[in-house]
Amino acid sequence: MNPSLARLIQVIPPPAERREKDWAEVEQTLGLPLPADYKELIHTYGGSNWDDYLYLLEPGCPNDNYDLLEWEDQQTEALEGLWEFEKKPEELEEVGTRVVPWATTDNGECLYWLVRPDVDPAEWTVMVNEARGERWEHHHTTATKFLTDALSGDLRSGILSSRFPLSVHEFRQLKPV
Repeated sequence: MNPSLARLIQVIPPPAERREKDWAEVEQTLGLPLPADYKELIHTYGGSNWDDYLYLLEPGCPNDNYDLLEWEDQQTEALEGLWEFEKKPEELEEVGTRVVPWATTDNGECLYWLVRPDVDPAEWTVMVNEARGERWEHHHTTATKFLTDALSGDLRSGILSSRFPLSVHEFRQLKPV
């Protein structure tokens, strides 16, 4: 188990229900491998809501609104259209670089992996984009470490809500609507 997930489990006990995924099929659909820490995070917590604010996207999520595969399609299309009119963040200027969403918020912010050519998924870092705006943040950390550090208050974002995290954490696994 990766250290960030072990730390997260100490803070927020996972639900009893574990969700198995056919990761080979998911990765084939996406056209790229996913980080092992994320797969372990999904196996442990599944698609979920953290502190009534941040939604962890899950491939095949029981709540269709938070399906990683759907979000990836929608965000790819939306960003391609956006960058016809707005400048891409400098982190995305390298040919072959892209972002893939892994979380969102109830305000509409989106958290992405920064996927660079020839960079192992274990080394993908996190980009945060404000809702309906041009601001981006780049955090040199994995998705699981980002979530763990954000919940502990060790990581602060100028884009995410100042009310996140809550002083007493809330967690719920997403269910069908």
